[in-house]
Amino acid sequence: MAYAHGSDADAAGQDTALAAEFKIVIAGGFGVGKTTLVATLSEIEPLTTEARLSAAGAGVDDLAGIAGKTSTTVAMDFGRVTFDAPLLAMILYLFGVPGQERFWFMWDDLGKGAVGAVVLVDTRRLEDSFTAVSWYEQQKLPFVIAVNEFDYTAYHYDPDEVRQALGLGDHVPIVTCDVRQHASAMNILITLVEHSLELRQAATTGASV
Repeated sequence: MAYAHGSDADAAGQDTALAAEFKIVIAGGFGVGKTTLVATLSEIEPLTTEARLSAAGAGVDDLAGIAGKTSTTVAMDFGRVTFDAPLLAMILYLFGVPGQERFWFMWDDLGKGAVGAVVLVDTRRLEDSFTAVSWYEQQKLPFVIAVNEFDYTAYHYDPDEVRQALGLGDHVPIVTCDVRQHASAMNILITLVEHSLELRQAATTGASV
C-alpha cells in the first residue's frame, strides 16, 4: 500500500480513476496525544479546536501525569490522509474526539459513519482508556489500540500486558507508537485498515477472526 502525501497526493489523484473515502475516529483519554497524532498524519493543515486550560477546569480535568499540558480539544481535530493505488485511491478523514468526560456527549455524532477507530493509550493513565474501548465495543466498530510511548522515562508495557489490563480479546490489534513520528503514526492507520478489511472479509465468508 503506497502512501501519497501533500502535493504528491494531489498529483497521484490526477492519475487515479477512483477514490474511496472513509472516516476514522481517534479517541482516548485527556492529554494522550490525539491532536498530535492528527497533526503528524494529516496531509492538509489540520483543523483543531484547542482552547487554553483555565481555572474553570480546575478539579474537573485531571492533569495527573500531564502537568505541563496548557490546552485541550473542545470539539474535534480533523485531518486527511491519502493512500495511493493504481486503480483506487483510499482517502481517510481523521476525526479526533475530545477526551474529557464533559465532552463525551459528542462521541455519538462524531462517530457516525466511521469505518474504524484508533484508541490512543497512555500507560501512565491507562484507566482513561476504558470508556473509549467500551464505547467502540458497543458500537461494534473495528478498532486498534495504539500505545503512545512518547515518555521515554516511563515504564514501557508490552502489548500482552496492555491487552490484559484493558480486558481485550486476542483479535484486537495493539501497536506501540510515538505519535510525533510520521512513520510510527502511519503504522497505526495501516494496522487499522488491514484489521478492518480482515473483519469485513471474515463477515463475508463466515470465518472467525
